[in-house]
Amino acid sequence: MTDQLARLDATAQAALVRDGDVSPLELVDAAIARIESTNDRVNAVIHSMFDKARAAATADDLPDGPFRGVPFLLKDLWPASAGDPYHLGNKALKEAEYVHPVDSNLTTAYRRAGFVICGRTNTPELGLVATTEPQAHGPSRNPWNTDHGTGGSSGGSAAAVAAGMVPAANASDGGGSIRIPAAMCGLVGLKPSRGRLSMGPMQDEWGLSTQHVVCHTVRDCAGILDATAESFPGDGVIAPRPGTPWSGQVGAPVEPLRIGLLPRSPRGETHPECERASRDTASLLESLGHHVEEAHPDALDRADELAGHFLPLWVAGAANSLRVLGRMIGRELGPDDVEPSTWMMAEQGRSFSAPDIIAAQASMHTMRRELAAWWADGFDILLSPTTAMPPPVIGELASTAEDPAQALLGSMPYATFTSTFNASGQPAISLPTTRTTDGLPIGVQLVGDYAREDLLLRLAAQIEVEVRWADERAPLHP
Repeated sequence: MTDQLARLDATAQAALVRDGDVSPLELVDAAIARIESTNDRVNAVIHSMFDKARAAATADDLPDGPFRGVPFLLKDLWPASAGDPYHLGNKALKEAEYVHPVDSNLTTAYRRAGFVICGRTNTPELGLVATTEPQAHGPSRNPWNTDHGTGGSSGGSAAAVAAGMVPAANASDGGGSIRIPAAMCGLVGLKPSRGRLSMGPMQDEWGLSTQHVVCHTVRDCAGILDATAESFPGDGVIAPRPGTPWSGQVGAPVEPLRIGLLPRSPRGETHPECERASRDTASLLESLGHHVEEAHPDALDRADELAGHFLPLWVAGAANSLRVLGRMIGRELGPDDVEPSTWMMAEQGRSFSAPDIIAAQASMHTMRRELAAWWADGFDILLSPTTAMPPPVIGELASTAEDPAQALLGSMPYATFTSTFNASGQPAISLPTTRTTDGLPIGVQLVGDYAREDLLLRLAAQIEVEVRWADERAPLHP
């Protein structure tokens, strides 16, 4: 029964509870059994909360939401859960045994939806790089091949879902951190529009990062968005909602679309198999009646310029995060409290002046408007590889004292197609359409106009019918 449940997505598991075929506790116990039997091979779950999960699953006040009783995991980054460990991949917080006092707004939304939180998942320190290999908790390993990484920064969540521990898990994305692990682990990963999901009370919606989930199916991606995209008092950006639920887009007819194809990164080398994945998807879309042409926004050709503006915001964010962590544990953090790459980024962030940061923000606003014009001029979707390279070998991107820049520089090929749309705030989804000749997953990315998750989900569901990626699971999946 445990293995049978593992093959079901969150939507199907919730239906079993509604129909009385299984209880929430049975779902949770099955997930706990899978975590206990698999986690030592992938290191996805770093904080187990099994007693709390069992208590929640049997409580009279378990919310009767659309995902009532479905086991779920939170990434150990910004979505806090009250009374639970909260380390952000950082050894100083781990050594201090820091416990967060309140739920984040999104955690509140997950609970209202009926999800039962069973634990928290591994993440690189502060989510700053595209590999999940923190010194505080060790590397997460890819369930398709444990010699390879899971991507970052939602690599623990992606490993857990790909290994069949839970059907879906929380993920966040500040430069590609939902889409990159989804691509590397053979999952669906949507980065919603800026302001689609509340980032409070610890974060703000106007930044680079947003949150959602990694999962196996488009219908889970859409249904969980329906259940959690709510605004809270004080939210700084609230994206406009469509007139119909996002779950209603799954299986809906798709009108012929005008799709631009960007098969190679303007910023550098693209692996031939990643390029092939995007071209194969373009051919599939043409066979489905869409018009596909090699075209992309002109702003993307200024890759080095865009990266130069993105970097100050990224490293200044790292410097500020260390200040926040210091307040959390009651002392200033030093170089021995963080990884070499984190300290290097924070030091670089401190070197930028306030006018430098304001100028970088202004350049991002200009770029956002330039990108929006491409969609306004008649294109519906931009298609690209999700990453420029397949999943790396464990250790290849890890931070070291000898080469503290390795993690950041090594992450760039993995974020080259993704990070621009964190700056623009547009929705983008990674779909697991193919694998390398070595059997490792590769994703393709679809990018839509701002607030057009409806179109992305409709097209993604059309592709899913043809590719049927959820039929085949990772070797470690039951």
